[in-house]
Amino acid sequence: MSERLLSTGKIVTFLALPVAVAALGWVLAGQLIKPTEAAGACAPEPGLFRAFEAADGDAAAPDTPFDALNDKTKSLADYKGTGLAVNFWATWCAPCVKEMPQLNRLNALLKGSGVQVLTISEDRKGIPLAKKFMDVNKLDDLDVLADPKGALMRKFAVRGLPTTILIGADGHIKGRVTGAAEWDTPEVVGFLKRCLAPKGS
Repeated sequence: MSERLLSTGKIVTFLALPVAVAALGWVLAGQLIKPTEAAGACAPEPGLFRAFEAADGDAAAPDTPFDALNDKTKSLADYKGTGLAVNFWATWCAPCVKEMPQLNRLNALLKGSGVQVLTISEDRKGIPLAKKFMDVNKLDDLDVLADPKGALMRKFAVRGLPTTILIGADGHIKGRVTGAAEWDTPEVVGFLKRCLAPKGS
């Protein structure tokens, strides 16, 4: 082989090497994107919430009972297979009161999606006060629920109201939103469906 041809062959080999490396990089990137996207289902777009905190690990939601209408008791286990946005609120909490109509509309918008909003009152007077508040404000798309002794709230280590805990249909905690939010926007509805709904729904 002539010296010129040998030199050309070296150039071809030299150019082919980075191309092959780049191609391998694209393949590996394609393989790595899938789990990243899956994990990112519960990563809201920047600015969607004022304070969002992703769950640390894969902890299951606690099975602590709370009060419902007609002297009934429920727990989050009763909602197995349903994604949940569990909002802790109280009638004395001004930001809580302000966002309740939006949470009411959010629950209506989520019907049929496999995701539900639970608003759990932390008022010491429990169900009677929560029901009166919801009746007066015509919040008819929300169940009347209460945690008057704060047992469930403490299990979630809630530091202030309002706080909303996001729980996937698998029963595992996905994250929390501290403070009020614009709950009934299309962006929030889409995020909650993507993050919390049962797989395949």
